Amino acid sequence: MDKKKPAQYSESSAEELQLFKEMVLRAFEQEVSPYYEQWEKDCIVPREIWRTLGKAGMLCVDLPAQYGAAEANFDIVQMIQEEMSRLGYAGLGTGYNIHANIVAPYINNLGTETQKTAWLPAMVSGEVVGALAMTEPGAGSDVAAMQTTAVKDGDDYIINGSKTFISNGIHADLVIVCAKTDVAAGAKGISLFLVDTTLAGFARGKQIHKIGQHCSDTAELFFDNMRVPADALLGRENHGFFHLMDELPRERLGCAVQAIGAAQGALDLTIDYVKERKAFGQTISQFQNTRFKLAQCKTDIELCRALFEKHMQKFNAGLMTVDDAAMLKYAATEMQLRVVNECLQLFGGYGYTAEYPISRFYVDARIQTIYAGSSEIMKEVVARSMLGK
Repeated sequence: MDKKKPAQYSESSAEELQLFKEMVLRAFEQEVSPYYEQWEKDCIVPREIWRTLGKAGMLCVDLPAQYGAAEANFDIVQMIQEEMSRLGYAGLGTGYNIHANIVAPYINNLGTETQKTAWLPAMVSGEVVGALAMTEPGAGSDVAAMQTTAVKDGDDYIINGSKTFISNGIHADLVIVCAKTDVAAGAKGISLFLVDTTLAGFARGKQIHKIGQHCSDTAELFFDNMRVPADALLGRENHGFFHLMDELPRERLGCAVQAIGAAQGALDLTIDYVKERKAFGQTISQFQNTRFKLAQCKTDIELCRALFEKHMQKFNAGLMTVDDAAMLKYAATEMQLRVVNECLQLFGGYGYTAEYPISRFYVDARIQTIYAGSSEIMKEVVARSMLGK
């Protein structure tokens, strides 16, 4: 993000944040909690949940009011994501993050007024579900190796290629597709397109089943001579890579707050468990090892929360950089893995059973250091900011 960019967000008041939080928790209690276990077994959330969240005013809440949104502050979006993660709804949270924290801001920040009017109100209501298609079978973090192409043909572009590991891929009505419009230019030849999934030439592959986040629908997508109008171009032609870089800080803030929320949720479960579970004539909360492990977990969470709050302030002021985002994403997601692992250990054999929710926190966490930029890529970004290439 450009360091000279003026502040575009402000912080919510404590009262406003609390009111939104109470509303969000009521909605989760009524519309998610009774059904989440079944969604995990089904390996997908029902399409209707998006409309339900829209009616509850929980989708894209920081978009302008002219598109039907609450025009709330960005920290409200982050609070919703943190609460989803704390409650153990990581599968739903991933889809929410893509839809409300990535796709909608891309359109709001880069789109023409015609594009915004066409898509954003339906994303706010949940009538349209959004996805971002960047990863390919042979190109993950290496966007320069992307093979999907978009060739200009008169007033249209013709898209060919495939994408994989696409969150919301099954339900998506709108996909932001990254494609090469200048094959010889590498990463500098990428453009972004708003793709209506009802168009001829678009196809979904099989749903990808994962070790965690089971109800997060993840799919392969295929584009076979798919013709899209020229006004489907999002942002500037051949500037897709730079657009992606501009939006990364917000995306990685989302990953970080999910990590903090999930770690806190795992710790809360563990505190309750060790107070009840007995061994050798006493509760395991009375053993020094247990107490020290929990103290370390709490400290790790709070350290990451402090870093997160620092970078939220920088983001709100338009000062957060790509390497800031990389440090935060790396620190928070690695912390999540450590904390959840320690928490599961304190459950003993019960932690390895599907009956205890801590096991879901464990498997759901593993993807966090991989998607949205792996920990290895995050470290390289930070190193380059210090040392150059």
